[in-house]
Amino acid sequence: MKESEKEVSAKTKNAVESEDKRNLFYGLGFGIVFGFLLHKGGATKYDVIVAQLLLTDFTVLQIMLSAVATGMVGVYFMKSMGWIKLSIKSGSVGMNVLGASIFGVGFAVLGYCPGTIAGAVGNGYLDAITGGLAGIVLGTWIFAIMYPNLKDGILKKGYFGDLTLPGLLKVNDWMVVAPAVTLIVLVLFWIESAGL
Repeated sequence: MKESEKEVSAKTKNAVESEDKRNLFYGLGFGIVFGFLLHKGGATKYDVIVAQLLLTDFTVLQIMLSAVATGMVGVYFMKSMGWIKLSIKSGSVGMNVLGASIFGVGFAVLGYCPGTIAGAVGNGYLDAITGGLAGIVLGTWIFAIMYPNLKDGILKKGYFGDLTLPGLLKVNDWMVVAPAVTLIVLVLFWIESAGL
């Protein structure tokens, strides 16, 4: 006996909801591991972050460059195996400048970025709990209020769509990933050998 369309639709909906819940748990698990590694690397400590901004301690840069290299290889390997499909967000120069400015001011004033705030809150640091969470909520609220005026103005300046570097150069992804990872590894070795 054939299943009715309603039964098939209900089963499909349940399967999608089940997958969504699994993805949430994966995200939570990876978030906990990421926070733990940020903490172990010292990136949730205000002094370490400020020292990076003052160019006296390059721990945060080393963590971020290691993450970028690992992420590039992992993501593009999974893409080349057909396990994932990238969904590139469109962008513009205006989006990047505004986003970088907001991020930079918050980073310089408080000494945390969104990821390190989460790790610092997990450690119970009061400055991250009060200033960090308040800053995220307040900044999000202000941006949401201003968005209607920004979306057709600065956010459209220099619009380049969903362009990637391999797409721009019209080459295979690995023709960009391999040299970029090699350069990152060389910079990491240089930082380590220079004692920075």
